[in-house]
Amino acid sequence: MFEIINNTDKKIEELDYLDEYINFVVGKEKLSNCIFNIIFINNDEIHRLNLEYRGIDRETDVISFALEDNSNLEIPELRVLGDIYIAIDVAYSQAKMYGHSSIREICFLATHGILHLLGYDHMDEDSEKIMFKKQKELLDDYEIIR
Repeated sequence: MFEIINNTDKKIEELDYLDEYINFVVGKEKLSNCIFNIIFINNDEIHRLNLEYRGIDRETDVISFALEDNSNLEIPELRVLGDIYIAIDVAYSQAKMYGHSSIREICFLATHGILHLLGYDHMDEDSEKIMFKKQKELLDDYEIIR
């Protein structure tokens, strides 16, 4: 259903916890017959993706590529949700900056990415409230707090 991929040269200690949490999210959101990836990358790679696909010339924390709307990827009875890229060094830096654990930051970024794959966005105030409320509910239900 999902795969967590470490494309960095770092050992990411939080991956087992993230795997358990994502299984929880999949169940909570009643996702079935779908596939997606969570891919950890370095700052240079997220910077490149951000520039190439969003026209923003800097690194960011997470980028989601929703593939479900791409008619070229239709597979009968399977939802191809897409890929979530997380910059691990940005995640660690933000955890320190916000004063919470790296597990919390990584789970937050993964949740944010999954919700984008499911069609949530934060382009306006109303959609932002809906998405951020859903993020908070998922993290709180798994007792991941700041």
